[in-house]
Amino acid sequence: MSDTLFTKIVNREIPADIVYEDDEVLAFRDIAPKAPVHVLFIPKRAIATLNDLGEADVLLIGKLILAATRWAKAQGFADKGYRLVSNCNRDGGQTVFHIHVHLLAGRMLEWPPG
Repeated sequence: MSDTLFTKIVNREIPADIVYEDDEVLAFRDIAPKAPVHVLFIPKRAIATLNDLGEADVLLIGKLILAATRWAKAQGFADKGYRLVSNCNRDGGQTVFHIHVHLLAGRMLEWPPG
């Protein structure tokens, strides 16, 4: 897999507004936010799409979701509500082919999203 924008952020080759980091997960603010809070949680290990996940990735995906939920709690908006979204491939809305979870919050979110 070639280096993506997100791989370059993980490697600190390009800047990002990083809000969370541990050994396996990195989170940063989206440069084109769709809500007052819009943060992307990514695994540091590059995996192109959700379709590329295997049994060996179960723990990593759990850590990704837990990192997002813990961050939401730490920021004080978890009880009010937030949304986690992960897109897969072009028709699913994926534009960067490095799996990621969008955390959206800070306003009432509509459904369906579009």
